[in-house]
Amino acid sequence: MPKKWIMLVEDDSDHVALILRALKRHGVTDEVVVMLDGEEALDYLYSRGLFSARPLPELPTLVLLDLKLPKVNGLEVLQHIRADERTRFLPVVVLTSSDEQRDVQESYRLGTNSYVRKPVDFIQFMEAMHQLVQYWLNLNQVPNLE
Repeated sequence: MPKKWIMLVEDDSDHVALILRALKRHGVTDEVVVMLDGEEALDYLYSRGLFSARPLPELPTLVLLDLKLPKVNGLEVLQHIRADERTRFLPVVVLTSSDEQRDVQESYRLGTNSYVRKPVDFIQFMEAMHQLVQYWLNLNQVPNLE
């Protein structure tokens, strides 16, 4: 059985800490790889650039993707993921502060599996992360691409 791991693409260190705390609180023991910008996320995912020496890894179980990222924004990351045959079916959840309707529409147009607005309230945020973890890590099934 492939190892489960999560790629978190988030440039705000406070949000990273909060998401990691929520994942831990809800029993996620899988590895979480944090990428601070879109370029870094793509390089890591495809073993290129700074990560070119690393062999192509198994794909993450889930990508949590912020939209407002430096270098390559989240929509561009999503577009790259969906355009590549290796990652086309990779579960990607846009996890963002944006409630702009154009961001929601564009995310779905580009193939996000889900769009979750980060709740401002701590308790609501923790509950949203609990539901997200339960579904994407425990219930969702993805096709075997091998």
